Amino acid sequence: MSFDEWNVWYQSRLQSDLDRRGWVEAPALIEDDYTAVDAVVVGDLLITLLRHADRIGVACQAQLANVIAPIRTRNGGPAWRQSIFHPFALTARYARGTVLRTEPTGPTYETRRYGDVPALDTVAVHDEETGELAVFAVNRSPRDLPLDLDLRGLPGLRAEAHTTVAAGTGPDATNTEADPERVTPRDLTTPTVDGGRASVLLPATSWNLLRFVPTL
Repeated sequence: MSFDEWNVWYQSRLQSDLDRRGWVEAPALIEDDYTAVDAVVVGDLLITLLRHADRIGVACQAQLANVIAPIRTRNGGPAWRQSIFHPFALTARYARGTVLRTEPTGPTYETRRYGDVPALDTVAVHDEETGELAVFAVNRSPRDLPLDLDLRGLPGLRAEAHTTVAAGTGPDATNTEADPERVTPRDLTTPTVDGGRASVLLPATSWNLLRFVPTL
């Protein structure tokens, strides 16, 4: 299976924009401003794609600049990274190796459209050459969520970093030409591994990367 040109796309905005403008020669179209919540959604989609790597051979994100894209530019001006750039870039960098099957269990939260939805989803990728393990986790709920990891199947690991892109500082926050670093990944306290287990706290409405490396 393949997924072509996937991304968050606010199609309703396109139609309303066309209705407002009328006929314009060579207009800027579908240049969505992505929020911190959109970054979490994109990270969640990446987790789903990785979890089904046994069936999905390729998954191409939509256009990379301006049109529903992780990078925005201004003609004759600068370029800046949108919020959704960060989970995509971090996943591309650290999801190397073999995707491991994870069975997350946890609470649910109620939504108006889909009913009860799991608050947690995870996927893990193990690089057999380096021995490193990358765990990607999304907390879909509006509350902080503890995550307990059982790493006993991969002994000899220590935690390297916990990086998050969270909506808690402002779910509607966007990166703009004037403020290009408003939504960026931030490092949290690195968890410890004790007896093959590690515990972390996932911020509310967040996408997270936990990296583990072999103990020297």
